Amino acid sequence: MGMVGTVGLVLHPRRDSKEAIDTIVSWAAGRGATVLGLPEEVGRIDCSAVAVGPDALVQRSDLLVSLGGDGTMLRTMRLIAGRPTPVLGVNLGRLGFLAEIDVRELPATLSAIADHAYTVEPRMAIRTCLDGTDVTAFNDIALARIPGEGLAAVAVVAAGHPFVRYAADAVIVATSTGSTAYSFSAGGPIISPRVEAVLVVPAAAHSVFNRALVLPADEEVTLELLPASGRLAVEVDGAVVGHLCPGDRLTVTALPGAAKVVRLGTTFYERARRKLRVDGSVEAG
Repeated sequence: MGMVGTVGLVLHPRRDSKEAIDTIVSWAAGRGATVLGLPEEVGRIDCSAVAVGPDALVQRSDLLVSLGGDGTMLRTMRLIAGRPTPVLGVNLGRLGFLAEIDVRELPATLSAIADHAYTVEPRMAIRTCLDGTDVTAFNDIALARIPGEGLAAVAVVAAGHPFVRYAADAVIVATSTGSTAYSFSAGGPIISPRVEAVLVVPAAAHSVFNRALVLPADEEVTLELLPASGRLAVEVDGAVVGHLCPGDRLTVTALPGAAKVVRLGTTFYERARRKLRVDGSVEAG
């Protein structure tokens, strides 16, 4: 990335982001840079950011700054998917696993970006087509049971080959980024985001085989709803975007390097240990 002439903002819908925005606007003004934001977001805050639509925000920004938590960061990455524009995550919440910095670190971080003292970490996405519309996820796409409508009975077909059938509360297809999210809570492995892999993880499996699968990024995976399945919700990065019925199928493909995340020296392992409180066994000494 060359000189930052335009900064795009993506805001959490409720959290107070004024301190962070004021810092960014002041930094940009001192360098003759422009700050852009989405109309429905910057319109609720007294600031000098220019309101533009999503397409203009993506096309004109040299740097996108996500102000919020992991959900805001995922939304920003989906917005920019497929473009080389780097994304800086600023945490305004509690967990903030995907965000790189807190608000108090913003001035020093902007200076580091201006001095090119940062690295960019590629993040893989996954994509599927639902009702004729492509949907993209950076954490996961899950088929989840709807209370009162039966289990998720799903056959997994990897690279065109039938492999396993799960009966579970949900079947999750996750990226390595998503390995620390829903997949992790379902017992899936932690995978470095440098590994371009697709995970298939059953949540609360009711079948003898309850292990996760780790597949290469160049193999598509298809989930087929079996006759015994209930109607299932399709969740994309935690948001319900549709429903499937027995006999339906969903094919998921990987999009390597779909987003570029700004990093300033922290490692994935440091963040994982701190945010997930990974300590290991007491008996290990």
